[in-house]
Amino acid sequence: MSAGAAGAAGAAAAIAQAIKASGVLVKVEASDFLSILQRQPGLLVVHAKGGFLVTNYQYLTSYKGLAFFTKSANALTLPPDTEVVLSKAIWIPG
Repeated sequence: MSAGAAGAAGAAAAIAQAIKASGVLVKVEASDFLSILQRQPGLLVVHAKGGFLVTNYQYLTSYKGLAFFTKSANALTLPPDTEVVLSKAIWIPG
């Protein structure tokens, strides 16, 4: 595993751990998710493709101690300074 991949995996694990620790996951609309990213430049976003018959795009980020999740039928255009970690899947409880 390259240093970059290891760092990305560590960052994704940190977000997952934050969700476990706080127990708070906020599902928002895609437009609200993009608004959150605009509030603080350089946020980390975990991104995965999902769906069974129809592809959807899933995004997860942490902001001010909360984890925000959105799912969209279309890929989102993230701000250029967003660090993106590609994941095979994002599992959301409940």
